[in-house]
Amino acid sequence: MTDAEEVETDQVAGPSRPRWWVYVLVAVGIAALAFAIGRFSTFGSSPTATPNAADVGFARDMQVHHTQAIEMAMDIYRKTDDADLRSLSYDIATSQAGQRGEMYDWLVQWGLPQSGAPLMSWMTDAGHGEHADMGSTARSQTDAELRAAMGMATEDEMAQLQAATGSQADCLFLSLMIRHHQGAIPMAEAVLELGSIPRVLTVAESMKQGQTAEVDAMKSMQGRLGCTQ
Repeated sequence: MTDAEEVETDQVAGPSRPRWWVYVLVAVGIAALAFAIGRFSTFGSSPTATPNAADVGFARDMQVHHTQAIEMAMDIYRKTDDADLRSLSYDIATSQAGQRGEMYDWLVQWGLPQSGAPLMSWMTDAGHGEHADMGSTARSQTDAELRAAMGMATEDEMAQLQAATGSQADCLFLSLMIRHHQGAIPMAEAVLELGSIPRVLTVAESMKQGQTAEVDAMKSMQGRLGCTQ
């Protein structure tokens, strides 16, 4: 059974959520609807345009990024006692599993391998400022340094999360996932600036909106749970 299938077989229950959570669900729901409409419209069709370096790099790098987010979300989903956090981790795991699968399929349709240039190197020409800086230094950094620049957790942090329990696990997950999302948003912004395939741009915009809303939700959870930020 896959992680996504495991999540879908479990029912999420809990007390009524606070008002802010309703707004987050609406924002994420709108983004998910736009994502689904575009996804289903691609069935049975073949690519009509040639992807550029940004489209390809985004598809490759975001799969790496999503894989870790799914792992973290599934870990906390299994062990948290907090209903809101359990619901959020469900949303993160299932939505990012779907996006990761679609990005894998893009590369298959484009006839390209699932890995290639160093992480974030495609962002070199992303206008100016942070995006360009991240891309221009990519070829001189180690893989671990690039993953850190993308907001990803280290192997030690992943081990700490897996070992943690109770409120310690909840707070550690929130801290790591906020940083993780904050690393993904600049990547989505960069491909929105540089990408050429309409479906890639649709997914990136959905991702940007959804993860921005989730960051706000997680910061609110930190305050409610008394986490040291």
